[in-house]
Amino acid sequence: MKVPRFLREADQGGAVVRTYDYDDESIIVVDLGQTSDIETDLVGKTAIVVIGDRQFEFELPPDARDISIKNGILTISE
Repeated sequence: MKVPRFLREADQGGAVVRTYDYDDESIIVVDLGQTSDIETDLVGKTAIVVIGDRQFEFELPPDARDISIKNGILTISE
């Protein structure tokens, strides 16, 4: 699964972005470095991530089926 451009740029800004490819799925994991005040929403294929008073939007990869956030870790799975 291809990492969205916004997340590739977040990697350069200090967030840790990793991809894991398994036989039956791919996962993108982003450590946002915060454990509170992070929310995520999905509108169609657009992910909206709110961190405190900042909001970020990005298109999910075409094969993404799930997005979640837990303890400051954003996970997109196929």
